[in-house]
Amino acid sequence: MQYMLLIYSEPSPADAPPPSAEEMQAWFDYTDAMKDADVFVAGDPLHGIETATTVRVRDGQAVSTDGPFAETKEVLGGYYIVDTEDIDGALHWAERCPGAQWGSIEVRPMMAMAELAP
Repeated sequence: MQYMLLIYSEPSPADAPPPSAEEMQAWFDYTDAMKDADVFVAGDPLHGIETATTVRVRDGQAVSTDGPFAETKEVLGGYYIVDTEDIDGALHWAERCPGAQWGSIEVRPMMAMAELAP
């Protein structure tokens, strides 16, 4: 079954230095470990929330606003999709995620559209 690991952390200040080579290596090693275990499906970091645009359609009219959907203490910074036998396997990979050291990893099962088809 596929699970999405949503990586949340506090937003970085605009003047924060980019991640060090050592910090980035932890992410590369984590991704390689998932690939080696044949559970990796996809994963990418996201640009900062200052690049977000939120779209809502109300009464047939689209309204776009700059920024994320909601003001929160932690922001979504990236994701991984893993394919594991069960939730325990997905939780195992969430615990190993470098972002779990300072943020949080939300694990959610993915639903295949075929499951919803009439």
